[in-house]
Amino acid sequence: MAQAKTGDTVRVHYSGSLDDGTEFDSSREREPLEFTLGEGRVIPGFELAVVGMNEGESKTITIPSKEAYGPYRDDLVIVVDRKSLPDDLDPKKDEILELRQGDQSFGARVIDVAPDNITLDANHNLAGKDLTFVLELVEIV
Repeated sequence: MAQAKTGDTVRVHYSGSLDDGTEFDSSREREPLEFTLGEGRVIPGFELAVVGMNEGESKTITIPSKEAYGPYRDDLVIVVDRKSLPDDLDPKKDEILELRQGDQSFGARVIDVAPDNITLDANHNLAGKDLTFVLELVEIV
């Protein structure tokens, strides 16, 4: 039986959960995730776990935050003066705003709304968290 190796396109079913057991994502109700090993389209720890698996094989892995979405970074929490916001913008807590810096754009979650400013968190929502995945290599395409 062939083992998955760098350069192979694979189809993987997965479910991902946090340390407390909360499931944050799963492919079980949709098509398996398809990607090519070595292209960096999935988080590094996920990709490394698939390398060496056989078709039909399942395993459970825990990926430390540094191999997933990285550590939570306090420098990505920013306070923005309301005067610098568009007049028609009325931000609400937990809303995701799209920010632009040069030719790049990224999302930031509103974590606090005050009369004179808002506080935004540009960390990925899974930053700083260890992730547990149940993986099943469905197919090497």
